[in-house]
Amino acid sequence: MGYLTTHVLDAAHGCPGEGIKVSLFRLQNDQSREQIQQVLTNADGRCDQPILDAEAFRKGTYELVFEVGEYFRKRGVELPEPAFLEEVVLRFGIADEAEHYHVPLLVSPYSYSTYRGS
Repeated sequence: MGYLTTHVLDAAHGCPGEGIKVSLFRLQNDQSREQIQQVLTNADGRCDQPILDAEAFRKGTYELVFEVGEYFRKRGVELPEPAFLEEVVLRFGIADEAEHYHVPLLVSPYSYSTYRGS
């Protein structure tokens, strides 16, 4: 069975994104969202366990929501109001229930990137 993991790298400070709130939502056919997980990243910018384990892992469309504005404020970064990036929302699909999906986030106060990792 597959599973989903994520991690955050802070490109502005060159370190893992520790203490970032991450929420996982499953999108329904009518585009409504069901929250299925909420975690904080650890000292390595990762979650202590898969954000979606094998038991709950299934095909579908998902969103990871990273609360990066709060993170950068806690690090002492002065952000405008409203911040350019308060939340980063990554919508992605899981097509193969047997594979490991890893969705990392590389972020700064003004940019981000992601990819399907391993």
